[in-house]
Amino acid sequence: MAHSHDHASPSHGRAFGIGVALNVAYVALEAGYGFWANSLSLLADAGHNLGDVLGLLLAWGGYSLSRIRPTERHTYGWRSSTILAALFNALILLVAVGGIAWEAMRRLSEPIEPSGTTIVVVAGIGVFINTATALLFLRGRARDLNVRGAFLHMAADAGVSLGVVVAGLGIRWTGWAWIDPASSLVIAAVIFAGTWGLLRESVNLAMQAVPEGIDPSSVRDFLSGQVGVEDVHDLHIWAMSTTEVALTAHLVKPDPAGDDAFLARVAGGLHDRFGIEHATIQLERRPCGPCLLSGPGAG
Repeated sequence: MAHSHDHASPSHGRAFGIGVALNVAYVALEAGYGFWANSLSLLADAGHNLGDVLGLLLAWGGYSLSRIRPTERHTYGWRSSTILAALFNALILLVAVGGIAWEAMRRLSEPIEPSGTTIVVVAGIGVFINTATALLFLRGRARDLNVRGAFLHMAADAGVSLGVVVAGLGIRWTGWAWIDPASSLVIAAVIFAGTWGLLRESVNLAMQAVPEGIDPSSVRDFLSGQVGVEDVHDLHIWAMSTTEVALTAHLVKPDPAGDDAFLARVAGGLHDRFGIEHATIQLERRPCGPCLLSGPGAG
């Protein structure tokens, strides 16, 4: 039996800290001016950015929790808590989307003219802050899925804030108050689209489904294609956290020659090809009768 564990990752704690601080300050600024200017689009974008702060905190939490050493009671540490946090984050965001959509529909029937100039200035600050935050994660996005998610989230937020700037310019030039709640509905739709994917994936991870981006058939083909392997069974792939994937499998390999090198090669291949950090492989010299009878996915 062999175990492969790869915990190495670059330090991004400072980037997460700066990103959270910048966005918390901007949420407070945007929400304050949103109430002052009667702008639902600013309030909606503030809600969106608050959700992004939660997203950054979750990513930061996953980064921090991955460094807590396991204990006798929690043998994998607290990695899976990031999955629960993502699930709660998605549910909170869906409630926020409902509130934004409800208020937008009310304001479409009872328009309140906001200050277009205020919307343009405040949302313009948001474009700058979200872009700066995204650049904090630019270098690490290729190596770390968690960091890549933070980068893409903040880059998308810069686009949403730019859309609010356009809405503010439209209000200033035309005086049409309905542009404000209409743009809020667009923002709510954008939040819902991203949140629905987060909710679906977090529920799947909580149910120990194979993480998105990993094809179990390809993993099985990779294992069965190794030299000397006659059968693969009891193959299980699941997420230990939002950033770490684990695998267990039984491989039938009658010839014991070179087992150590074989196991190291298989573990390295699983990591390099599929991003599976925690691989536990058990070698068997003879086929297991009950396992074969119950099918390739028995466990």
